[in-house]
Amino acid sequence: MKVKLPDGSIIEVAPGATPMDVAKSISPRLAKEAVVAVVDGKLWDLTRPLPEKDEPVSVEIKKFDDPEGRQTFWHSTAHIMAHAVKDIFPEVKVTIGPAIDMGFYYDFDKPEPFTPDDLARIEARMAELVKSDLPFIRKEVSRQEAYELFKSMGENYKLELLEDIPEDEVVSIYQVGDFIDLCRGPHLPSSGYIKYFKLLSVAGAYWRGDERNPMLQRIYGISFPKKSQLEEYLKWREEAEKRDHRRLGKQLDLFLIDNEVGPGLVLWTPRGAMILQIIEDFWRKEHLRNGYQLVRTPHIGREILWQTSGHLDFYRENMFPRMEVEGQGYYVKPMNCPFHIKIYKRRRYSYRELPLRWAELGTVYRYERSGVLHGLLRVRGFTQDDAHIICRDDQVEDEILEVLRFSLYMLRSFGFEDFHIYISTRPEGKSVGEPEMWELAQNSLRKAVEREGIDYDIDEGGGAFYGPKIDIKLRDALNREWQLSTIQFDFNLPERFDMTYVAADGTFKRPYMIHRALFGSMERFFATLLEFTGGNFPVWIAPTQVAVLPVSEKYIDYARQVFDSLFAEDIRVELDDSSERIGYKIRAAETMKIPYMLIVGAKEQETETVSVRRHGEGDLGQMPLEEFVDRIKREIEKRS
Repeated sequence: MKVKLPDGSIIEVAPGATPMDVAKSISPRLAKEAVVAVVDGKLWDLTRPLPEKDEPVSVEIKKFDDPEGRQTFWHSTAHIMAHAVKDIFPEVKVTIGPAIDMGFYYDFDKPEPFTPDDLARIEARMAELVKSDLPFIRKEVSRQEAYELFKSMGENYKLELLEDIPEDEVVSIYQVGDFIDLCRGPHLPSSGYIKYFKLLSVAGAYWRGDERNPMLQRIYGISFPKKSQLEEYLKWREEAEKRDHRRLGKQLDLFLIDNEVGPGLVLWTPRGAMILQIIEDFWRKEHLRNGYQLVRTPHIGREILWQTSGHLDFYRENMFPRMEVEGQGYYVKPMNCPFHIKIYKRRRYSYRELPLRWAELGTVYRYERSGVLHGLLRVRGFTQDDAHIICRDDQVEDEILEVLRFSLYMLRSFGFEDFHIYISTRPEGKSVGEPEMWELAQNSLRKAVEREGIDYDIDEGGGAFYGPKIDIKLRDALNREWQLSTIQFDFNLPERFDMTYVAADGTFKRPYMIHRALFGSMERFFATLLEFTGGNFPVWIAPTQVAVLPVSEKYIDYARQVFDSLFAEDIRVELDDSSERIGYKIRAAETMKIPYMLIVGAKEQETETVSVRRHGEGDLGQMPLEEFVDRIKREIEKRS
């Protein structure tokens, strides 16, 4: 058999050879590090014989460092975990166990939650299974064979999953030890590859994310081929947990989600609302400076609006139920776009008046399943920093470049620097818009990114049916990727609402419309910023910039003078005039991550100075109040 390698070279192997045989023929080291293969573009077990055909078989060997390798490694570990769970709790029903971005999970139907002691027992059994070096064995079976097998095992969830497999797809099962799972694979050659692992947490999860289905127990875990990799990950995870926006939000008293109000609906405390106000004020100021006009729209709209926009046909499952008012149907808005279009349609526009740039901090409501709600990152009510650019075809390239630069400027203003861009192009099959419109839009996106010199990937065919887009993702201090800004063309809504402008020749032409969100949503951006900074907000954003801390009650009058002076300079200041000891006051201010603490006692009162302490740095010494005010105001103005 002939095998084509990634470098284009051709080698010969015996019939029945496997990707592992190919790896061994290349080098012993590659064979040792190999995890999975890509054969003719498909993921393939290392121990599975290569397909026999006349032309060369394309084979690429993947290691753990490759995305395909990690996914295979973690998915295989999920099977070992499920094996251990079934050994200890035979009555448990298994559902699905995929690899995720970092690690894996498996969902189990078990009435009582797993305890920490249970996780320790499962880990111990997993270690025994790993030590046994059990092979992963793939078998292709008929649907009837699979049905009879899982029915005899009492695994009703597997029977349901079997029904979802397309008729033209091969049904495969994998066996490792005594554990058999319905799975398309691929997997590691054996359990012995899984050297180092850790079970991390347990959470509830509805079957298929639907609250009408049974609540399952989800065990999360991680695994690596090297001990140093596991140790490094656990340190990273510990830091990530410290930065978790839900934890910091509670610690710093920024926001809450109350079940009586409703899941996914955010309540902002005075401190959190202050930060939002600062961000929004900056957002409005910069938009006005960049040629945008602000609009405002209502929270609900009549049914006919959502029929015209197509949301009721294509987006209804993500909308809250219909409400009736005076015999008319209304919906709370899932998007702002139709309202902005209605503002455009109020009169006729000339080509001379384009482009139009309309922006709104518009709150929208989307029905998300309770199983996917997650702090501020996945909510049911959120505020989009929304804008729509309506322009002529000859303006598209310049508008895209300007909005890209504006997006990066806004993100950099908050300290973000590490960006990667993804451009999604026209999908195969059904889409709206003329080919020349797609071509112009896609070329404009590419040229804008290339002119800014930012790394990007093309997601061929990954665009929405109504237009191509740019997604700007950033990496934070923990090397995590966050999706924020989106620049999206829309060829659908201008057509549905019959948007036109009067061209230079007097004819009516369809404008280009670009959706654009710089922060994505204020909630997601807030969570990203909170975790990025670890709650150590820059001074210009911090809800309280200065805490004045008198050493004892004798110095409260002087402390109030300091407070009043700072307040008069528009500095956000708090006075702790409690009877607590100064050490306690300092610890309290440090816990709330207040950037500056001004400590005043006998010496400060006598010399009309303040002792300055910086959060995370410690004592900066005594200085006149005027000097401190100049210092902090410079820091605020620079947004450093």
